[in-house]
Amino acid sequence: MASGRTGGTAGLLLAALALFLLAPHAAPALEQAGLGEVLRRATGRLPGVPELGRPQGGPAAPVARRAVAFALAQRGKRYRWGAEGPGGFDCSGLAWAAWQAAGLAWPRLTADGQWRRGPRVHGRLRPGDLVFFHTARMPAGHAGHVGVYVDAGRMVEAPAPGALVRVASTRRGGYLGATRPAPARAGSGGGGG
Repeated sequence: MASGRTGGTAGLLLAALALFLLAPHAAPALEQAGLGEVLRRATGRLPGVPELGRPQGGPAAPVARRAVAFALAQRGKRYRWGAEGPGGFDCSGLAWAAWQAAGLAWPRLTADGQWRRGPRVHGRLRPGDLVFFHTARMPAGHAGHVGVYVDAGRMVEAPAPGALVRVASTRRGGYLGATRPAPARAGSGGGGG
């Protein structure tokens, strides 16, 4: 009888892990179900799977969860300057494509154009927020890099020529701030953000 209970627990854990891998935005629900700590330990042992962080900054809107899921699905694709997918991305192309896939109709802009478009985040970051960094090639106060915020100080980014789209820390020099793209509300007359 004990082996049946162990098999059931393992099956539940396997199902929860599969849900996390297939739908990264399910993390808050898994956390509430008490599986967060177990999954954090399990995913640390699997290659190419980011650790599950604790939810921060409140729940993400469904559209933001779709943007994060799209960005995470691009991991391993090559950085290509000016590219917006499907075979490769630059940083702003990845951010644009993630939100485009989530349903946001907005123009393709550079990282600095996306930073200037806003709206700015005041307070805690949420999954799907765009995080911006100053780089040496840009004037002071201008963004030269953007990533899609995942959780717990991590983002999905297309970092540089020769690199692959990856999950990386937001804790680095040059951080400017974040924006929270949002679809236009009915009757507002255009793409949000």
